[in-house]
Amino acid sequence: MLQHRISRNILLITTAAFFYCCSGKSDPKENRTVIDGFAQGGTYHIVLKGSGYDRESLKYEIDSLFAVVDNSMSLYNPESLLSRLNRNETDSVDLFITRCIEQAEQISRESDGAYDVTIKPLTAAYGFAEDSTSEAPNVDSLLQLVGYEKIAIRDGRLTKQNSNMQIDLNSLAQGATVDFIASWLDTKGFENYIIEMGGEIFCRGTNPNDTPWHVGIDRPIEGNLTPGVDLQVIIEVSGQGVATSGNYRKYYTTDDGRKIVHTLDARTGTPVISNLLSASVVASTATLADAYGTLFMILGLDRSKEFLSTHPDLQAYLVYSDDTGNLKTYVTPGLAAMIVSQPKH
Repeated sequence: MLQHRISRNILLITTAAFFYCCSGKSDPKENRTVIDGFAQGGTYHIVLKGSGYDRESLKYEIDSLFAVVDNSMSLYNPESLLSRLNRNETDSVDLFITRCIEQAEQISRESDGAYDVTIKPLTAAYGFAEDSTSEAPNVDSLLQLVGYEKIAIRDGRLTKQNSNMQIDLNSLAQGATVDFIASWLDTKGFENYIIEMGGEIFCRGTNPNDTPWHVGIDRPIEGNLTPGVDLQVIIEVSGQGVATSGNYRKYYTTDDGRKIVHTLDARTGTPVISNLLSASVVASTATLADAYGTLFMILGLDRSKEFLSTHPDLQAYLVYSDDTGNLKTYVTPGLAAMIVSQPKH
């Protein structure tokens, strides 16, 4: 039997968001309104600058929006549109799935296929999609079902070269959900807010202290299972999405002691083993931050640095282990300018 030790990697909101989220109320003294709840198998936290809002009404509408996305892209909801697409019960796609596949295709092309959302047959075989697992999956056979160029969307319908192909949008769906909520808040006239769900973040404007929102990144060490207890760095962000990917919380160990991480290279079909422990990305949207964080974990440290040198629109904070096991960092200049605090360890 496989001994599972899997948990989601989480990016913490600190200060205005993190410290206030537990109250779940509108507080005139603090000039903020907090809305939190459960969605997509985890929690979400939203902080709006300002008080006097009808929190209960806002929460009802936001929960309804989460349900809409869950019915579209969730792999854990058997009745979601994506689940039905994977079972070939329909070929119709909605705007959520269309946009995610289009953005994923862009990143697949940029990475020569290292990143690929058709990887679900492999993630399922390795036990990262709530399916049965195999300690020795037939990778060569499964790779025949993987390839972003083997699917297409035309006139609102998904086509596959092989009917057994399946799509896994987990690498960007939560980021896309955060962006969807942000877009809704924008249409309601909110100009200052932060949204966090499952570690993916988007923030706009300023916090109740009239400064950019502060976001803390956890140290990527095994045993650091409580978000916010051991932070690597705190950055300030406004008008951008933030996400972190890492293998230090999401893996399992087989009976013979092998560690299987959840990051798979779509070209080889095997788990990625490298000294890169976590990749935190700041991008124009939470969707892109989410997806590029996954890509960097696939590419590893050196190739991620090369990639970032040709993508000045992306900022990243990479934590890796050197030859002696010490934690080291690579920080892009743009992100270095965002750092407001580096807790002592």
